[in-house]
Amino acid sequence: MSSIYKKYRFPREIISHCVWLYHRFTLSLREIELLMATRGIEVTYETIRTWCTRFGPEYARRLRRHQPQAGDKWHLDEVVNGL
Repeated sequence: MSSIYKKYRFPREIISHCVWLYHRFTLSLREIELLMATRGIEVTYETIRTWCTRFGPEYARRLRRHQPQAGDKWHLDEVVNGL
């Protein structure tokens, strides 16, 4: 999978993190740009948009595959009322 990142200036980890943030949370491209800037990574929202266009469908497909399905069972161990 790393071969698809060869022509890009940023490492695969940064690209994949930005695309994951965009598809996993309701963040705008500019918000992701600001998050990256707080970590010392200067990347424009246009670059992130390009990454999301190029790599986004695959990330979105993987995220949908790992979401809970209608037939999944959830077990609640304990409920504590603090009143």
